[in-house]
Amino acid sequence: MRKRAAVLCGVAVVVAGTFTAVPADASAPSGAATATAAKLTWKKCGTTDYPTLQCASLKVPLDHANPHGRQITLALSRVPHTASRSQGPLLVNPGGPGGSGLSLAGFVASSLPKAVASQYDVIGFDPRGVGASKPALDCKPGYFNPVRPDSVPSTPAIEKANLKRAKSFADACGKKYASLLPYIDTISAVRDMDSIRAALGAKKINYFGYSYGTYLGAVYAKLFPERVRRLVLDSIVDPTGVWYDDNIGQDYAFNDRHRALMAWIAKYNSTYKLGTDPEKIEAKWYGARKALAKKPAGGKVGASEFEDTFIPGGYYNGYWPYLAEAFAAYVNDKNAAPLVEAYENFAAIDASGDNGYSVYTAVQCRDASWPRDWNQWRKDNWAVYDKAPFMAWNNAWYNAPCAFWPTDTKRPINIANGKLPPVLLFQATDDAATPYEGGATVHRLLAGSSFVVEQGGGNHGITLSGNACLDKYLADYLSTGKVPRGHGEVDAVCRKLPDPAPLSSAAATKATRGSTLHGLVGFRG
Repeated sequence: MRKRAAVLCGVAVVVAGTFTAVPADASAPSGAATATAAKLTWKKCGTTDYPTLQCASLKVPLDHANPHGRQITLALSRVPHTASRSQGPLLVNPGGPGGSGLSLAGFVASSLPKAVASQYDVIGFDPRGVGASKPALDCKPGYFNPVRPDSVPSTPAIEKANLKRAKSFADACGKKYASLLPYIDTISAVRDMDSIRAALGAKKINYFGYSYGTYLGAVYAKLFPERVRRLVLDSIVDPTGVWYDDNIGQDYAFNDRHRALMAWIAKYNSTYKLGTDPEKIEAKWYGARKALAKKPAGGKVGASEFEDTFIPGGYYNGYWPYLAEAFAAYVNDKNAAPLVEAYENFAAIDASGDNGYSVYTAVQCRDASWPRDWNQWRKDNWAVYDKAPFMAWNNAWYNAPCAFWPTDTKRPINIANGKLPPVLLFQATDDAATPYEGGATVHRLLAGSSFVVEQGGGNHGITLSGNACLDKYLADYLSTGKVPRGHGEVDAVCRKLPDPAPLSSAAATKATRGSTLHGLVGFRG
């Protein structure tokens, strides 16, 4: 699972040429309608950060097999091209499932070199059920309100409380959205993307996705290979494990990243005064967790919320200095205020979070089969916990509504594809949310793809995050179609960015593109 890429030399470059259109893959669902064109009306909706942003809406069928039936509305955003020559639309997606992509269009357009961004209409969208798209799901508002039961089911009573909670969420979704849930899934979202393509008047799309957005893009490419011009996948979902096995795999990788944080804290003992032995610091962390299970900090941060607060550190090391300060204040000074602040900044769930989680569960629980026998979950997650306790049970309960989901399930899509132009893949070797093996697997499954690895990197979402080496490959590809070609498993390797410095250090930096990106990509995929 935590396979490492070898550094390669002698990288060559090839250029993506034209691609002859062929019929959609035979694995496309039967009875699905081809997207029909609809007119988009763009209006100004710029923000301080993204002043040229425009917005529009698009009606699509709830059921694409019944194009004249009930319609739903997708919210779209655009930063229009300014160059005299356009390379067409570049659809972008931040992942999730359940992530809003409206602001991501502005971020991508402003983060790419101007000469590259100006050639594209960068298109963001809220997938069905998400954000400004209508209807937007919110199965059970306040589901994550503190203080939740301890995630570790150390007693039958704790396990029962968590099971009751997970089942109540699934039941609430089923009662509130019975007519919608059968159509909240990856394939339906992919067909929405093709409706967007048609509404834009484009024969082909360019696509750039992070995290779950990589699976969304790969499935689109499988169903509509002749409509893909360029495809960029960053921090790549393992399509062979959707979704139960992928979540189990995350637990081991997140445990490693949590230990990396403990080692980083040990390196700065002069700042945090928690010691120089990472294992002893980790023991203090679990000691704090035990104390919070008995007495939640500020009436908000119990054991489960403590885990929630530190999980974002597994996605992005830019959060480490803030987490370390809060941890040190609680352990050394018995001061819970910084910990409560960290929880509110990194983990507290608002209405948009409730919406995101509702779509997350709806998609993942519908996309593939999950064990319906809780004994299987219990067995598997205790086995994980014995080796990787940090996120094992927290992640299990996050996904547990799928054990009780009210719809039937689909079969995962085999994304293997030999009909695409060159595809560009990016992956960090120590990514926890989408472990390295997923990127290597997709590289094998997408014939002719090019695999760029950030050696030693542990962040989730690595392009447009400050690594000039990665961003050069991205810009070259989007500008000219060039992809690197190596000899072996990996086509190009970039060194990771340095880890952050403590906030008190002169080397500490303020807001960066990395922190902006990770605010947009969010957590849990």
